[in-house]
Amino acid sequence: MHRLRFLLLLVTLLLLACQAATRLVSPLAPQLPLPTGTLEPTPWNTAIPTQQARPEVSPSDADDMDPAQTGAASPGGVTSDSQAALESTSISPGVGAFQVRLHPDGPLYVGDQVSFEILSPQETDTQGLTLTLTLSEPVLAPLGQATFSGYGIAGRDQATLYWAWDTSTYEAGLYTLSYAIQPLRLAFTETVSLLPASQMPPPEPQARWALTTTDCCTLHYVTGTAAERDMDRLATLVDEQADQVSQKLGAEFDEQVSIVLLPRVMGHGGFSSQEISVSYLDRNYAGSSTQIVLHHEMVHALDSQLGGELRPTLLVEGLAVYLSGGHFKPEPLMPRAAALLEMDWYLPLEELADNFYPSQHETGYLEAGALVEFMVETWGWPAFSDFYRSIRPAPDGGSQSQAINAALQDYFELSFVDLESRFIEALRAEMVSDAHRQDVRLTVQYYDLVRLYQQAFDPSAHFMTAWLPDGQQMRQRGIVADYLRHPVTAENLALEALLLAADSDLRSGNYPQAEGYLAAVELVLESGFQVAGQANRLAADTIAITKILAGRGYQVQRVAIQDDKARVWASPGAEATAGLAMNEFELTRSQDGWSILEQLNY
Repeated sequence: MHRLRFLLLLVTLLLLACQAATRLVSPLAPQLPLPTGTLEPTPWNTAIPTQQARPEVSPSDADDMDPAQTGAASPGGVTSDSQAALESTSISPGVGAFQVRLHPDGPLYVGDQVSFEILSPQETDTQGLTLTLTLSEPVLAPLGQATFSGYGIAGRDQATLYWAWDTSTYEAGLYTLSYAIQPLRLAFTETVSLLPASQMPPPEPQARWALTTTDCCTLHYVTGTAAERDMDRLATLVDEQADQVSQKLGAEFDEQVSIVLLPRVMGHGGFSSQEISVSYLDRNYAGSSTQIVLHHEMVHALDSQLGGELRPTLLVEGLAVYLSGGHFKPEPLMPRAAALLEMDWYLPLEELADNFYPSQHETGYLEAGALVEFMVETWGWPAFSDFYRSIRPAPDGGSQSQAINAALQDYFELSFVDLESRFIEALRAEMVSDAHRQDVRLTVQYYDLVRLYQQAFDPSAHFMTAWLPDGQQMRQRGIVADYLRHPVTAENLALEALLLAADSDLRSGNYPQAEGYLAAVELVLESGFQVAGQANRLAADTIAITKILAGRGYQVQRVAIQDDKARVWASPGAEATAGLAMNEFELTRSQDGWSILEQLNY
């Protein structure tokens, strides 16, 4: 685990410039179970584009944090994530290059509405400075301005321009973009390629935003995706979850809940703000169940509606996990939190209360859920609810832990330290099985690797910088590319297949097999595909199978390998990108390598 935590830091610093070619999402066949999605209501907000109104997104699950902007880290055009050459500067010699990230991910086509993230070098202070973006070659056109500011949970220093370049009136070809930062005498350029609209792959040319209204909710989705395919089941599911949440919290939703079904992985699969966003696709390498995601996010929505002068993040997230019966999956919270304590992974509650989102993700959510469960079991739901809603900000800008401490003394006549002592005592009394320990350990490893993968191969998806522009504006503008395009190189498909296989074995309790898949992913991320393919059989097999199917025009969705046999689900080209087609293959290994033994359905 120490190596994983080192890798997280290393990838953050060194792999921001990784570039991945993109295609489209490829959902599974209708007869398969509901796709999976995970929950990560990360705090985010959006910057103010010079030429358009502020999206005004404020997360329901992090109301007590300072508004933070998030964007994405993703390739675009020919020179995405460019190390642009400095043409003139008044800052000290040796300054690092700015990074430019274009959205949508991957190739740009005529008709795209292009957004820009301009990331400052760590050693350059650009806070509050103004960036001006101009199209300079072969035509001259101003595209807009943006101010550098802290962005995302990590406070990344960047300027963001949303949909600043509408390419619908331009011809295909090469274009030069010029960036200038004032009052610094700093300028640099970047050349991007705009491809003909006729080359845009399906289903994007026909894709559009659509909606379905249920008793509780308005579901927004993109046509030609898994969400459209499964809309009847989804409509029933959201109403069921809304009813359950209302019963548990003893209140009704004041208005229709707006839910956006994303056809790609974002973060760990779920975000709450003015709308609920949930990843819904078949190749969801971040795992978990759609039911829990929706339940978790609806708890946030109704919890926010019920209000409170201060709802500390620790308890906001703990309440959602507790009422959902788990974080990424149904799980016994107290025994699993007790396993954390046994493994010395337990985080002190004061530290967790004041630094929830930067803390180790799975540990923080599990502890928070178990703490709420312990308090409800100890004092009952009415007493806990009254305490929770009564918490007030600490005087003089004090911390959330101080606010919790004051409310505990008022309601239960004990301090935060006293509460933690009782909580730890209860955890030590729990019966912890070896299965609990193994599952907790591998779950933490799994999601650490998911985040490493995102930073290296799917940066727009990483929860610290997820590209989630204002949904209402996207629908008004008819923008679907920002969600439909994401990396699907052979490397992406192989790694996602390994992660999916690990998740499947983890959920079935096949811990040795899950550990094997995770070891393969870790080796690839640490040493690259060539080394991993030579040193790890599962990595080599998955890479080889992915390439074999790609050579036949298929995009691998899932792989299950057992000895010299493999079962593979793959999408056949353009039909599969619409989420309506899936083929199943059986492969066998011989001395000459893997070969397709049989195509099981057509």
